[in-house]
Parts: sequence; C-alpha cells; structure tokens
Amino acid sequence: MSLEQELLAQRHNRIREIEALGFRAYGQRFDFTHTAGQIWSEYGSKTAEELEPKAAVKIAGRIMTIRRMGKAGFAHILQLGEKLQIYVRKDGVPEKTYALFQLLDIGDIVGVTGYLFRTRTGELSVHVEELTFLSKTLLSMPEKWHGLEDVEIRYRQRYLDLIANADVMRTFEKRARIIGSLRRRLEARGFVEVETPMMQPVYGGAAARPFITHHNTLDVDLYLRIAPELYLKRLVVGGMERVYEINRNFRNEGVSTRHNPEFTMLEFYQAYTDYQGLMDFSEELLRQTALDTNGTAVAEWAGHKLDFSSLRRLTMREAVVEFWQRGEKPTMDNVRDPEWLARHSSKPSAGEKLTELFERVAEEHLIQPTIIHEFPVETSPLAKSNSIDPAVVDRFEIYAGGMEIGNAYTELNDPQEQRRRFEMQLGMREKGDDEAHQMDEDYVRALSYGMPPTGGEGIGIDRLTMLLTGQKSIRDVILFPLLRPEGEIGLAEQLRQL
Repeated sequence: MSLEQELLAQRHNRIREIEALGFRAYGQRFDFTHTAGQIWSEYGSKTAEELEPKAAVKIAGRIMTIRRMGKAGFAHILQLGEKLQIYVRKDGVPEKTYALFQLLDIGDIVGVTGYLFRTRTGELSVHVEELTFLSKTLLSMPEKWHGLEDVEIRYRQRYLDLIANADVMRTFEKRARIIGSLRRRLEARGFVEVETPMMQPVYGGAAARPFITHHNTLDVDLYLRIAPELYLKRLVVGGMERVYEINRNFRNEGVSTRHNPEFTMLEFYQAYTDYQGLMDFSEELLRQTALDTNGTAVAEWAGHKLDFSSLRRLTMREAVVEFWQRGEKPTMDNVRDPEWLARHSSKPSAGEKLTELFERVAEEHLIQPTIIHEFPVETSPLAKSNSIDPAVVDRFEIYAGGMEIGNAYTELNDPQEQRRRFEMQLGMREKGDDEAHQMDEDYVRALSYGMPPTGGEGIGIDRLTMLLTGQKSIRDVILFPLLRPEGEIGLAEQLRQL
C-alpha cells in the first residue's frame, strides 16, 4: 500500500470515529457571528482587560495548525485569508467535544463557539465552549502548504493556492475591486451594461485566430468571439448611445506570462465623441481605478512605480524615434519614408512596417502609463482615418509595464469605406495573414442605417490587474489559467488508485 493509500485509509477511519461520537463528517449550516478578519478588525487592538466581560463569538474555518498538550490544545483556523487561534480545554467543553478535538486533522473545516481572550503570550484567541464539525479533508495538505510555492500545483490546484497563500486571496479581491470601480465610473457616466454573443457566425473586432465550434441542430460552424466590438456598435446604431460589456474573449494563440487564450476585457462605446475624448476619459478611468484598488494612483510593479495619475502621449512615429537604439537615430522624416521603412522591416506595406518597428524597438520601454496614437490605416480596419494624414487613423493604445493594456479609436462609420477596409483585409488574408479581418456583411448593413460619430475602447482586465497588484504573470491574476493536461496519468485515475 502506498503512502497516499495509507493516509486515505486513515482519514476514512477518522470519519468512522467522528461519526461514532455523534458528529457528522460532512455537516450542514453554521451561522457564524464574525469572520476571522472582522474579529481582528474589531478586537485586535484590545487588551486582555478590555476583552472583559466576555466577548462571545462564533466563527468557522479550516484547521491550519494543531498543537495538543494532554488536557488542552491550540489550533489556528483560516477564513478568507485570515487566521485566528482557538484554545480548547478538556474541562471547558463536553467530553465528546474534546474527543472530537483529538481527532481533528490539518485541513478539516470546523465551527467554533466561545469567547475571546488573550493567552499568556498575548495572542488573541477564542476560548472554545462548543466545537462543530463541518467537513472532513480526505487528502493531506502539501508538505509546505503554509506558503505553497510549487507553480504547477498553484495554477492547477488553485483551491490549494488560495488556502495556502493569503496574498493570492488578496490579489483576487483586488481584481474584484478593479472591475467594480470600472463599472461604477461607467455607470456614473450613463453607460448601460449589455451582453453580446460569445458564439458568432463571423468573428471580428480584432486581429486574431479564433476557436471554432459546431452547432449540431443548426449544422453550422461558429466561432468563439475574439472581441464583442461589432455587436456593441450595432447597438449604437440602434440608439443605445453609451454601452459597455465586461466580456470573456477567446483567441487561439500562444500562452505566455502576458497571454492566456481566454481573457477578460472591458469594452465601451460612446456616441458623439472621438478618440481624443476617450484619451481624457481613459486618464480619469485608470486613475480612479488605481485609487479604488490601492488607495493611491501609484502602483508598484516589477521594481517600478507606475504612476496612473496621468498618461504621457506619443504618436507611434515619435515612439520609434525616441526609443531607437541601433545605429543612427532616425528622424521623423525617416519614419514617414516608405524606402527607409523598407530597409528596416520586411512587412508588405509601409503601415505594417512602421507597426512592426514600433513593437520591436519601443513597446518594451513603455513602462510608465503611456498613450500611443496615430496608428497606420493598414493595421486598423475599423478606425476612422485622420482628417490631416490619411495614412493614419484616429486610434490610440495604452501601454504600461511594457505591454498594451488598452485600445481605442474613433469608429469608422462610413459603410462604403468600411467595405473597402474589409476588402483590403481580405487581400492581406490571401497573402498569408491568417489574423486579418473577415468580411462582415451584416455589420456593413448596420452601418448603412447610420451610426453617429462614436468612440470605442477596450481595456484588458487581466493585464490591468497584473499592474495594480504587482504580478508579473497573467496566470497569477486568472483563477483558472489554461494549462497543459496533467502528466501521463489522469486525475480521475490518481484518485481511483488512492
């Protein structure tokens, strides 16, 4: 019998012993009066004398540590990332309750009724008067579960990660605050939250490869959305002038510390504004989100202090000139010259060459929150052309920590120009660009009914959360990131072997 099998057998024996005492191994409802965090907040600064008369509490949580000493014992329980000590005396509880305490394993979940006091060492604790068994753990916690560091276990078994690492719990609490802050700011400006299809007959709104699925009843192939953009703009055509969606997107692409095939975006569209108006709103939105999340507009990330109180603004060409580090620094005339661009990039068009150079020489240096605007028309099929320079569009992206966190533009609302852009994208697809945009005839038809001047923007929730919580990997801000399948033996088989 393996060690795992022996441990599982021991836990099953414990269940029988617990039930023999009259307790249920998998209990039911327990109405606690406080969480561990609330007790620390309300009583953490009180002295032993100030805890008199007895402050009665009922708490619940998972056993983290157990220390038995004959006729008494201590344990720590964990709830919502906070731990609190409990103290059990043999002469202070019913005989069966103390017997139950002797049977507890690390990882079991219990309810505790008692009163607060301070031990001789001054630690705030609950003097137990009643112990309720709520759930038995069958599997042993990792050897170093107090600060679990094995990355494979942390991502694959996030439940253990949340139990073992309080900071992980805090990260996802902050993620919720980030989303809540974004919602509040948008709704304060009159935006309406909507939902759009995740399965689409024509995918669009971004340059990306989709996941393909099949609907059996309709016998049609569908695509998991790569962006909700074209549906949200259909709503603007219909008269919903300010709409937003916090949405899940799916892109059949690589996995890295900054990319997960399934990710969360905020997208919002506002009629009667343009990309300049969205630049100003983006500054306000990100500054307030940082404040609501951390209490300050400055976030610490990878050794940098990122200041979200304002966003620097550069054109794409200016960024290439500023961050060029190989040989003679180019001039603004150089980066406008198709021949100069051709000497430094093999991409087909001048606009694609400029974009490739920007990504290669400038993007990684954009650590402080920065807006990059004036994107080439070739890489922006849904944005309105600039009225002064037709080679670029009224589009900007937001960068921080050397990565893109937002994308916005004045929406193209000319249906004939939109059709021409889609046809240009089809030409790029024929030349081998499998991320080029598809033709969406229904979207062109919607535009033909008239869409008001509109600004639209998308902000990556996952990457923004990375920056505001100090995480270097996107997997640390997604509860269940996509991973390769477990080893040669599947999880179900492992459990059967136990």
